[in-house]
Amino acid sequence: MIRLYGIPNCDTMKKARRWLDDAAVVYEFHDYKKLGIDAPTLKGWCEQVGWEVLLNRRGLTWRRLDETQKQDVDEARAIALMVQFPSMIKRPVLDVDGRIEVGFSTEKYAQIFG
Repeated sequence: MIRLYGIPNCDTMKKARRWLDDAAVVYEFHDYKKLGIDAPTLKGWCEQVGWEVLLNRRGLTWRRLDETQKQDVDEARAIALMVQFPSMIKRPVLDVDGRIEVGFSTEKYAQIFG
């Protein structure tokens, strides 16, 4: 099973979805804005790629946090923030039969689906 996680208005998400559609890859899209994301799923992703990879500290959502919310972030705190603010998760997250890839590049996707 292939599932793509993200938000529909993100430019990187649009590129990833276009690539998958052009390559005729059948996938399910999970919209964080509508469906949210749960802590156990994020915990599993963190075990594979690390919370530092998943947490988007460059985005507007992170920058809008109070300074106290940004301090002393560890895995548990990062997961709590990403559950509360799914826009804070780097995009896209691609789940291919339980294997997680974060971010999009044509080279990476070509290698996965080559």
